[in-house]
Amino acid sequence: MPSEAPQAPRQSRPTMPSEIAWQWSRFADLTPHALYAALRVRSEVFVVEQHCAFLDIDGADQEAWHLLGWVERGGAKALAAYLRLLQPGCRFAEASIGRVLTAAGFRGTGAGRAVMREGVRKSSEFYPQHGIRIGAQRYLESFYADFGFRPASEPYLEDGIAHIQMLRPADAIR
Repeated sequence: MPSEAPQAPRQSRPTMPSEIAWQWSRFADLTPHALYAALRVRSEVFVVEQHCAFLDIDGADQEAWHLLGWVERGGAKALAAYLRLLQPGCRFAEASIGRVLTAAGFRGTGAGRAVMREGVRKSSEFYPQHGIRIGAQRYLESFYADFGFRPASEPYLEDGIAHIQMLRPADAIR
């Protein structure tokens, strides 16, 4: 009887829990736990993973709406996804979505698309007469295009990473 070659263990793809609990908060309304979770995961993604030594806490957080996507895991709440929404005039003439991320343990689950969909929805609700401008990492240009964003600048370097400004007009349908 021929012996079978040992097979490498399958890498299980994380599954998105059936429901993300979305929490929209102004800075002053964030609990210490929520603020810590947001700043920690932002640091993990943007500073550690992307090797960017930059001042993440840039003074805009106090003016922003923060979207935190919580998931129950092992009896505890885990932050799966995050973004911040700046009102028109804060960074650009349009509203701005930034610091978009999916925590490492939730990548490949659709959490990134879900957080972006919710961010665009809320921006359109809060600021219906304004488009949304983002500073997108170039490798994510097609991801943002799926939400109606179109290139609005020449590529540029920010913190050593190629970026491009993208704009979603106020009348974009998605």
